[in-house]
Amino acid sequence: MIQNGISLMMQALGRRYVRYFNCTYQRTGTLWEGRFKSCVICAEEYFFICQRYIELNPVRANMVSHPAEYKWSSYRFHAQETLELQSGLWQPHELYLKLSRQQRTRAKRYQALFKHHIPEEELGRIRNATQSDMALGNGRFKEEIEALTGRRVTPKKRGRKPSQMG
Repeated sequence: MIQNGISLMMQALGRRYVRYFNCTYQRTGTLWEGRFKSCVICAEEYFFICQRYIELNPVRANMVSHPAEYKWSSYRFHAQETLELQSGLWQPHELYLKLSRQQRTRAKRYQALFKHHIPEEELGRIRNATQSDMALGNGRFKEEIEALTGRRVTPKKRGRKPSQMG
């Protein structure tokens, strides 16, 4: 496995697309501000919260009034009561499939997740984790990720180190 594979792939894709776009439209410069943002999540704890976060972004940005109206949203795939909108590019997550064995019931349960907005506290946790490339989950999950990767996924304590008096 290549370390940082997704980030490297997104970087290469971005560079190629910028060259294509700039050449096609006779322009120069960058297209996107900042870098591709991501974080590791504890799926059992945060999968549906993150799904809601992503699929409600166009609603929060006042681009649409409901996530089903946004052309690029996966909401329609998750919330459909029949399997008419299938794609070879999309594979449902196992936690989504566990909502029910029946597609109609699964869709209804998924739709119910969107009846309420995400609390600001949760939005803050997701944003902080993705902006700082930290893990999103409970303390045990974060410890396991740090042990597996040998990489810090929790923020350091703020302030100066305590002085060593001896």
